[in-house]
Formats: sequence, structure tokens, C-alpha cells
Amino acid sequence: MTGGFLRRIARRWPLILLLTAIPATAQTERQRNVQDRWYNPDKPQPRGDALLRYHMLAAHNRARATVGVAPLVWNADLADVAEAYARVLARSRTFRHSDKSQRSKPQGENLWMGSVGGFTYAEMAASWVNERRYYKSRSVLPDISTTGDWHDVGHYTQVIWRATTAVGCGVASNDDDDYLVCRYSPPGNVYGQSATEGGSRSK
Repeated sequence: MTGGFLRRIARRWPLILLLTAIPATAQTERQRNVQDRWYNPDKPQPRGDALLRYHMLAAHNRARATVGVAPLVWNADLADVAEAYARVLARSRTFRHSDKSQRSKPQGENLWMGSVGGFTYAEMAASWVNERRYYKSRSVLPDISTTGDWHDVGHYTQVIWRATTAVGCGVASNDDDDYLVCRYSPPGNVYGQSATEGGSRSK
């Protein structure tokens, strides 16, 4: 009974994960500490494709404007593959990156998981953007985090990556959890490059 109770409690908090040009590790402790306000899961948050597109673009482009990079455009093809992979995660009840070898083109990927109906789309995206508290501006990967671990800001840097021009996102759910997947083109988080300045720069 205790194990089941703990598992239910654990499912009440969002998980976030990213895919980059560098092999990514599992969620770090600091990422687990970037939490959003919990809403009552008995009162599900609004859902819908148009609402998802609006909130994902709004959150991404606000973050990009803050650091002076151009806004992203929504790409329907990226959204389709993102939703397809979100369905895979929801159906299999797993939380891991997609296999890059199965994609037709290079793409970045941010993942999020949280209790079904418990979080707004804006809160999901905020889990990534809130990593900016650890971001070292104008630095180059991997030296981009005040914590010493670039994974602590990797979702955020993919959101603001200057060379990325398009995003598409999809959400799927099972009885317990919502899964958000966003795909990016071109992919960000390239080793030796700056998130906001483009290309490489000397330290």
C-alpha cells in the first residue's frame, strides 16, 4: 500500500526532459526543484490544439524576446511528429527521448510529464523557461549554467536557441499523466556554440 501511495504522489509532479545535439542525461535535481503551482486534478485544465499552439508560441517567443532573438514560427509537420511521439509515451507509460535515427531530419526535443489535467499549457512551458535562473548568458555550451551542469538549463536554451526557427508541439494522455512533446528545427544545444549569439565564440 505504501509503495502504491508513493507512486501516486510522485505522479502529481511534472517531469521534464530534453534532447539535444549532445547526449542528454536524466532530469537533474535542480530541474526536479523547478515546480509549478499544483492545481486540483479533479478540475482539469483547458485543452485543445489551438490553445496548445497559442500558449507554446507565446511562452517560447516571450522568452526569446527577453534575450533579443527572433520569434519561432509554428510548424505543423513538427507538431504532427511531436504528437505521435507523445502518444507513444502515453501508451507505453514511459518517459524517454525518441530515437534520433528514426527521424527524417535533425530535430531538437523537449519533453514534459505531469498528472493528467493538472497543469495548464502555460505552466508546462514555464517548467522549461524557469531554468533561466541558472543560465549563464553569452556563454558557450557546455559552460552555460551557474550550477556547473548544462543540463540544468538545457530545456531553456533550446527554447531560446537563436538558430532554431520553428517549433511544433503535441500532447497525449493516459489515465494518470499528460505528456507534452515539442520538436525544434534546426535543433539547439550544439556543443561549442552560444544559445543567443549564433555560431561558436571563444571564451
